[in-house]
Amino acid sequence: MIVKIINPAGSSFPAVNYNDKKIDKGTGELMLMKNFPSFINRSSSKKQVRSYLRAISIGNNKILKPQFHAMISTKFQEHSKEELTKIAGDFMDEMKYGEQPFIVVFHKDTDNNHVHIVSTRVDKQTGKKINDSYEKLKAQKALSVTMEKLYGQKPEEELEKLLNYKISSLSQLETLLGRNGYRIGKNTNDENFLNILKNGVTQKTIRGDQIVFDNSKNDKRAKQIKAIVCKYKELYSTKVFKVEDNRQQQSMLPKENLQNNDLRVKITFESEIQKKMKDVFGIDMVFHNKEDKNPFGYTVIDHKTGKLYKGSDILKMDEVFELTSDMLDKKTFEILKDYNIRSQETKKLLIEFFKKNNPEAEIKDFMLFENRGKKDLETYRKVQFEVKDFIKNKKNTNDEKNIAITKGEDGKLFAVHTRFHFIGELRSLIGEKEYHKFLNPMQANENRTENNERNQLSKVVNEMLFEWMKSSGVTKDPAENGLKKRRKKRR
Repeated sequence: MIVKIINPAGSSFPAVNYNDKKIDKGTGELMLMKNFPSFINRSSSKKQVRSYLRAISIGNNKILKPQFHAMISTKFQEHSKEELTKIAGDFMDEMKYGEQPFIVVFHKDTDNNHVHIVSTRVDKQTGKKINDSYEKLKAQKALSVTMEKLYGQKPEEELEKLLNYKISSLSQLETLLGRNGYRIGKNTNDENFLNILKNGVTQKTIRGDQIVFDNSKNDKRAKQIKAIVCKYKELYSTKVFKVEDNRQQQSMLPKENLQNNDLRVKITFESEIQKKMKDVFGIDMVFHNKEDKNPFGYTVIDHKTGKLYKGSDILKMDEVFELTSDMLDKKTFEILKDYNIRSQETKKLLIEFFKKNNPEAEIKDFMLFENRGKKDLETYRKVQFEVKDFIKNKKNTNDEKNIAITKGEDGKLFAVHTRFHFIGELRSLIGEKEYHKFLNPMQANENRTENNERNQLSKVVNEMLFEWMKSSGVTKDPAENGLKKRRKKRR
């Protein structure tokens, strides 16, 4: 979960117009309007909403850019639009904007569910500017407090747990904290203290001389980890490739990029065996590298026992990993990693699918990791519904962007849902009846045509028979009269 405060804009409140365009396109949905008067509601035009916000803000001529605009985003579909709306409302309370008029608009036009919040920085009661000092840092703290209240996530407890891990050096502590979204910074007031920060906000200050190092060598757990790695490196890919993350640079305006020319592309290195060790055994293998060069070593974080090991104390680098020169961008990698890849067949299908739709991306089979974890039931039901709807009504352009039908080597049909990162057999998703209809649309049409022709012929014959009976003066069916004559003769 991340929050981003978008730079203040002019008095015309352009974010209202921006979100309204998303709604018009069908990629946005107005979820909440709060603290507006009764004459400004969901049926009001964007012009009316903007005019009201301007009317509140215009009284303070000193504030040239009164618009408050924030975005809260979750990873993929981890939180629903309703959950994000609740988070946004509580977040505004924490930011001291809870009594201000604001709108919350849900966007579904990216891989990650997210909401935009638009309000004014001018207090509607006093006409004064709401304090926006250190606003971006406040936003991080406000989101952290909100998540703790709603979901019981307590950063302080998580950090305390990490600080109790057994480490043998300060660099190991930096690796451990960095892997969990923290970083260590110098304390400007006292060089003997260290600040631990997350999203730019100081979470804790510790004395450097209070850090306890554990340099014990005789460790049975290290031998167990070695045995586990030796076994699983025969089952999963050990090839290591580079993952580049330049999303921060891409999201900036050209002017911002020039001002932040020291920002570097974030680089990590990934491997399937590395992911498998963490998912199955809680053993995190973290690579170390300089700039964009290949890794020169690795650290093992054993979350089961809460201890860190120098990688070479377990197995030397080249005894475990095979370094490659291949590279993948972070966004594509995160999407691929989220797919439910349960077999080599689904892996091959996804590679072909991505090559067809992303010809510029060089995706190789070792970049797709086996992922047998099932999607939650709610997501699976949504996929089922949308795939069935897509099959019945292919004219739905929104579904065409998200859903594709592809065929495996053995002839089986699969549905790929790109928004929910799901791949599954079409037959099990839509049911046997709909599946056969999909397979034989021509036969179904022929059967319908044949039935219609038969019904029409029967109708014509009946009409002709009725007309003959009327013209001949026969009021009953001829067959019925013949039957009566035969019965009289028998008597």
